[in-house]
Amino acid sequence: VQLVESGGGLVQPGGSLRLSCTASGFPFSRYCMSWHRQAPGKERELVAAISSTGGSTNYADSVQGRFTMSRDNAKNTVVLQMNSLKPEDTAVYYCSARWGINNYWGQGTQVTVSS
Repeated sequence: VQLVESGGGLVQPGGSLRLSCTASGFPFSRYCMSWHRQAPGKERELVAAISSTGGSTNYADSVQGRFTMSRDNAKNTVVLQMNSLKPEDTAVYYCSARWGINNYWGQGTQVTVSS
């Protein structure tokens, strides 16, 4: 099982980043997918989640209207499009897959929002 995130980096406030997570080793289309983040000294928090079919999404209040999560079950990939980034969005972003008792995590990608 692998979840590999990419797309993190340094961006100025107000800028955009596009995170990708590519999955392998499990039946991706059965799994609900989510993005989480953890800032230094803080607990990991849920940022966005998407149902197995992609028909339903949920977002944290702090990112609602700025972030968009999508998935492509043919490519075993989820994407988090992040717009209007703020310094408080700085964190390590993790991709997660969940189905029943199965829960997998990626290694994370750093996002830094700073001028």
